[in-house]
Amino acid sequence: MALKNSQFDLLMRSYNQKQLKNKHELDKRIEEIYQKIPRIQEINEEIASASIVQAKEMLLKGETSALQTLREKLTKLSQERADLLKLSGYPSDYLQMQYECSDCQDTGFIHGEKCHCFKQAVIEMLYTQSNLKEILKTENFQTFTLKYYDNIVKNEITGKTSYENTKDILLTCQKFVKDFDTQNQNLLFYGDIGIGKTFLSHCIAKELLETSHSVIYLSATELFESFSHHSFEQENDSDLGDFVSYILECELLIIDDLGTELSNSFTNSKLFYCLNERFSRKRSTIISTNLTLDFIITIYSERIFSRIFSNYIALKFYGDDIRLKKKLSTNRP
Repeated sequence: MALKNSQFDLLMRSYNQKQLKNKHELDKRIEEIYQKIPRIQEINEEIASASIVQAKEMLLKGETSALQTLREKLTKLSQERADLLKLSGYPSDYLQMQYECSDCQDTGFIHGEKCHCFKQAVIEMLYTQSNLKEILKTENFQTFTLKYYDNIVKNEITGKTSYENTKDILLTCQKFVKDFDTQNQNLLFYGDIGIGKTFLSHCIAKELLETSHSVIYLSATELFESFSHHSFEQENDSDLGDFVSYILECELLIIDDLGTELSNSFTNSKLFYCLNERFSRKRSTIISTNLTLDFIITIYSERIFSRIFSNYIALKFYGDDIRLKKKLSTNRP
C-alpha cells in the first residue's frame, strides 16, 4: 500500500497547484487594494526603491549606517501601509501570501522532511485507492442502528441482552471519538462474526477523518504484508519505509480481523513491535477480532496478550449475525 511514483508525482503536482493558486489570489488582492487605496502601491514602490538605494550605498560606499537607515524607513512605510489597510476595513495580513498549511507553506516539506499535511494527503490517497471512503458513506454513526439486536434473551454472564450490550459499546465508541484529543485510549473489539465490530470501526474512522485526524485502516493480513515487504523484499524502498512509519505514527490505527493472518514468529514479533511502538508514542489503536480471549492467548505470545489487556478497553460483542438478519430482511417480500 506504499505510494507509487505516479502517485507521489500526483501529490507534488497538487502542491504546485496550491502554490500557483496562492500566488494568483495574492495578485488579485494586490490589484484590488491598488485600485481602492493607491497610496499603498506608492508605499510598496518606495519600499522596493529604498531597498535598492540602500544596498548600493552599502556595497559602493561601505556605509554601515545604511542598514539602520533602511530599517527605520521600512518600518515607517510598513506601519503606514498597515494603518491604511485597517482604516479601510482590511485585515493586516491581507497583502501577505495565504497558505492552506502555514507550517510548510504548501510545499509538503519542512527542512527536507515530509510535513504532517503531506502524510495526511498520502493517507487520503490510499483511502481513495482502497475505496474505503465509499464504505464510510454508508457505514457511520448516522446509519448505525440497534434494531437488529435482540432485546429479550439475556447473556448468562453479563445479564444484558445483545441490544443492551451493543448500546453500551456504541456509547463507548462515541465517547472514544469525543475524548480522542484529550485521552490516549485503545479499544479491543472481540466476539462472533457479523455483529457490528467492523461497522463500528468504520463509524469511528469516519468521525476522526472528518476532523482532520490521520487514520489508517488495515486488515491484519494487509498490516503484516506491509511489514513483510519492508523487511524482506524492498528494504531500500523509501515509499514502503514511509508507509511503515505512517502505520506507527498515525493518530489512529485500526487493525481489522486480527487472527485471520497466518500466525508465526514473524507476525508475532511485528504485532508486538507495532503495538508497543504505538503505545510508547501515545498513539491510539483499535483491534477487531473474531477470536475468543482463550484463542488470543493461545495464538499470540504472552507479552502481546499482556500488552493488549493492560492497555486496551476490551469490548465483547455477542448476539445473532446482524449481516444475515439485514440480508433476510432485505429479501423478504
